[in-house]
Amino acid sequence: MKKSLLRFLGIATFGVMLMACNNPKDMVKYADDVEKSCTPEILEVIADKIDVSYTLKFPEGYFHPKAMLEVTPVLVYEGGETAAPALRLQGEKVLDNYNVIPVMGDEIQHKIQFDYVKGMEKSHLELRGAVLYNDNVWELPVAYKIADGANITYKWVELHGEPALMSDNYQKIINEAKEANIMYAKNSAQVRARELTKEEIKGFQEFLKNLPADERRIIKGTDIIAYASPEGPVDFNEELSENRMKSAEKAFGKITSKLPTEGPLNLETKGEDWEGFQKLVSKTDLGDKELILRVLSMYSDPVIREREIRNMSAVYKTLEDKVLPELRRARLIANIEFINYSDEELKEMTVNNMDAMNEEALLYAATLTDDNDTKIALYKQAVDKCNSARGRNNLAVAYLNANKVNEAATALAKCDASNPIVANNLGVIEMRKGNFDKAYDLFAKSGCKKAKCNQGAIDILNGKYKEALAKLDGQKHMNAALAQLLNGNLNKAEEALSECVCFKTKYIKAVIAARKGQASKVNELMEEINKVPAFAEKAAKDIEFAKYR
Repeated sequence: MKKSLLRFLGIATFGVMLMACNNPKDMVKYADDVEKSCTPEILEVIADKIDVSYTLKFPEGYFHPKAMLEVTPVLVYEGGETAAPALRLQGEKVLDNYNVIPVMGDEIQHKIQFDYVKGMEKSHLELRGAVLYNDNVWELPVAYKIADGANITYKWVELHGEPALMSDNYQKIINEAKEANIMYAKNSAQVRARELTKEEIKGFQEFLKNLPADERRIIKGTDIIAYASPEGPVDFNEELSENRMKSAEKAFGKITSKLPTEGPLNLETKGEDWEGFQKLVSKTDLGDKELILRVLSMYSDPVIREREIRNMSAVYKTLEDKVLPELRRARLIANIEFINYSDEELKEMTVNNMDAMNEEALLYAATLTDDNDTKIALYKQAVDKCNSARGRNNLAVAYLNANKVNEAATALAKCDASNPIVANNLGVIEMRKGNFDKAYDLFAKSGCKKAKCNQGAIDILNGKYKEALAKLDGQKHMNAALAQLLNGNLNKAEEALSECVCFKTKYIKAVIAARKGQASKVNELMEEINKVPAFAEKAAKDIEFAKYR
């Protein structure tokens, strides 16, 4: 019984083959027997292209040896349709130059590409065909749908670019110092009377006297630092420095006996002042200056240093007269804290007294307001008053935030394009003009953090999803979420949206939920999405939600 059934099926199959071979028109009749498949089954737009590979598997006996089959893939979408180049196949006895399908059957794969146009997000791909035999053309009566399309989720990428500000150096507390020097005779620790009445000391006293009336300045303490010139025995100079420190302390007491002083008195002895010696020598016009400085760099032992310098007999006399006397001293240093303008004061000055603000105050004050016009005014003042390069850059950022691209370009025109932050902002300008290749090159030259994020956005646009992820991984914004989503990292995509508050976030969260198969979450988010007509219209056509309609 089993053998009879198999024999019957074999005869039936052979009969079909003979019919196909004997009557080419039957290729139309049995077109359903051709297996048709498509990769991907859900079409996806990548960098404004839809790449498709479809496969046709012909059964034994289907293809007439003298016939041809023309297959035309057509993408049908709202508003029109687009046909890809047709695929022509020929029987084994056709004398032409197309792919041959033998009577015994075969499988063939064909790759095609469509350019994306608006409307293709709701579409399907179908195959239309016709059998050609001599002068006869028999069209297949039906078109065979092989795929739905097209996924355009990547088009949520944000391409406005992120500009970068240059930071201010505003200090709310500024450390200042008022200094006076007591000079000593060679090998002496005695304070000479004239030292206490000289103009430098009088200026120091006057400063301390007026300090209580200055509401912004507070004395935090005083340092007394004593030195010896680097000549003679080291031990002697160490003791001499110590004695000068003690005599300077007494002198300071006399100088300030009737003046208010606050904070601790810090005493310090430095011994031989080789550092001061080096600084003074470097400022002279001595012919042997470089030789002296070389000796200081070659030898650290003070005895050897002094010996080698004394050996320069021609120059040593000059050092004795002009350099060494300046090192026989004790420094009196009043340490002051200057209390800068508070945030509230700066806000008030922004409105009423912007002219009184310096560069750092202007740049910092711009960070204290959310009003972009005020930022522009502050940055313009920094440029006009202080010729501030940072002000120009930040002015360009403020213009970009107002989407005034031409004004931003003008502001950056005088900035150093090799600066990484400036290069990034120039890239943002090109990005907003639609010059993505030029923008990408500028971001690459910049290399700063925001530039890499901006590159990642262009990578998404260009379908380079892995490259985008390498630049955006770990970030918390829409483009980072897209990079994760398009690489299949759904949980990380959700995490990247954790700090996003725009309404688009709900839409992408719905896409993530749809890909996870979380129907209840999709429905919940759709209730919100459908309240906004523009988003509801997108969702109604989006193939991401096809299973949930």
